[in-house]
Amino acid sequence: MGSRFRSETGITLLGGGEVSPLALRRALALAPVLVAVDSGAAYALDAGLTPERVVGDLDSISTAARAALGAGRLLQLTDQDDTDFDKALSVVEAPFLLALGFTGARLDHTLAGMSTLVRNPDARLVIDAGVDLCFLAPPEVRLDLAPGTRLSLYPMRPVTCESTGLVWPTDGLRLDPAGRIGTSNAVAEGEVFLRPGAPALLVMAPVATLEAVLAGLRRAPRWGRED
Repeated sequence: MGSRFRSETGITLLGGGEVSPLALRRALALAPVLVAVDSGAAYALDAGLTPERVVGDLDSISTAARAALGAGRLLQLTDQDDTDFDKALSVVEAPFLLALGFTGARLDHTLAGMSTLVRNPDARLVIDAGVDLCFLAPPEVRLDLAPGTRLSLYPMRPVTCESTGLVWPTDGLRLDPAGRIGTSNAVAEGEVFLRPGAPALLVMAPVATLEAVLAGLRRAPRWGRED
């Protein structure tokens, strides 16, 4: 088996955190190829699903799960400097990725997932956290969202962001996690346009906007890892 897994359609990445059946169905309807990340394999099997691949250090995969999956679906990566989420992103390739089960009750897991977004700026990756979506703003993106839709911006390091279509514009502001942030902003009217100065700005929106967010990201340019 090769070390990379490629798909012509979107990939759903399933982690080991809590995921509702509704969220999983929503993801698979848009990204029908399922890749489990370590203990996400057990959740997939319990839901009656067989992932195309299981990626990670595989320290959470039971003997029974290994037997059910078969060795050909398992891709073990043992580097302990990366999270299993990072490991998965290093070996999958798709037009876009939806990630579930990487946030939840443990705040450290949620923060680790946010950091993974910033470490992988070239990925068209959306984390579904159940109530909200989170993605890294690309070099520029246009989002067709209804007026009044909550749209939060959170800087992971100091960054600027040109914008139009927001209730509180961000032009000329220096966003900083230790200073001014951009949470609880909202769509004013028309198309929202964002142009951050660096791959460091997280965007959060309600899960109901998933299709609009994916449409915007698929039209947007990518940062590339060199940025």
